[in-house]
Amino acid sequence: MSVLTLLAIYFLIWWMVLFAVLPWGASSAHELGREIEAGHAPSAPMRPLILRKIIATTLISAAVMATGVWLIASGTLSLDSFPFLPDPRR
Repeated sequence: MSVLTLLAIYFLIWWMVLFAVLPWGASSAHELGREIEAGHAPSAPMRPLILRKIIATTLISAAVMATGVWLIASGTLSLDSFPFLPDPRR
């Protein structure tokens, strides 16, 4: 695979993991029993901790990507592993 393909796959993995990580540790004013200020959404997190979530997303995505690259490079996973794909030799 080319470097550009690997970067594109990593980008997609990163965004999917980000949406899974965003709710971690997020608590709204309503959940904490605090008063909701005028103009704020009731569901808005009090402390979003975005930098921690970006770091966690990057580390998790790197681990997922490294595992995928290792599986493909070692020959454990290939397109032949998926029986639903049509036979390319026809």
